Amino acid sequence: MNGYFLTDKGQVRSHNEDAGGIFFNQNNQVLAVVADGMGGHRAGDVASNIATTSLHNKWLDAQPIQTAEEAEDWLQRTIKNVNQELFQYALNHKECQGMGTTIVAAICTEEFVSVAHIGDSRCYLSNEFGFKQVTEDHSLVNELVRAGQITREDAEHHPRKNVLLKALGTESETSVDINTVIWEEDDKLLLCSDGLSNKMIDDELVEFVQEPLPLEKAAEKLVTIANERGGEDNISLVLVHHDAPTEEGVS
Repeated sequence: MNGYFLTDKGQVRSHNEDAGGIFFNQNNQVLAVVADGMGGHRAGDVASNIATTSLHNKWLDAQPIQTAEEAEDWLQRTIKNVNQELFQYALNHKECQGMGTTIVAAICTEEFVSVAHIGDSRCYLSNEFGFKQVTEDHSLVNELVRAGQITREDAEHHPRKNVLLKALGTESETSVDINTVIWEEDDKLLLCSDGLSNKMIDDELVEFVQEPLPLEKAAEKLVTIANERGGEDNISLVLVHHDAPTEEGVS
């Protein structure tokens, strides 16, 4: 498996509240993570980095994942534990009150990928059947789309597009959406924050994901386009290719 993580603060923000990386357990299995923090006084940085670091440390000690059920159980338990860590941290640090982060995390084995998420950071899968979004945004506009009150085209320009209905760390308890998909040779996975997905439609994303470029070059091109189109938000992404040996990236 070959993977690459890249993050950029964009053209407008003074600092980067995103975090993420590609991590390995004792069995050399891959955990890919993207987190998009929120909160004042740099608390967004704190939330996304605590979430990423905690997931990384717990993955280092994880037992080898043999089945999708084990992967989903690990993601469910671990992300709920991280939620508690974040919530308690905010209670103990007044400057971090109200902080939170989106999270999208994928366990990649040779046979399947299990994806967990909270918020509007996304996961996409590219395979022989096409390119599809694996996650479903926990956002106000997405609920309006699901309810048939607005179209997907309306959602792209909705004034409350960035309103989240759920985030990691903002409440003492949370629920995690988890989905497992089959993962075969030459498939590719894209995890990203909304700093990228807000700037490119699916037809554009797939063009770069499927392009026969080194993952590093493809990631750099995606970030460059997001910045050329305004770069108002931080931009983070992980690309994973079901291919040869993995190179590690972390923030």
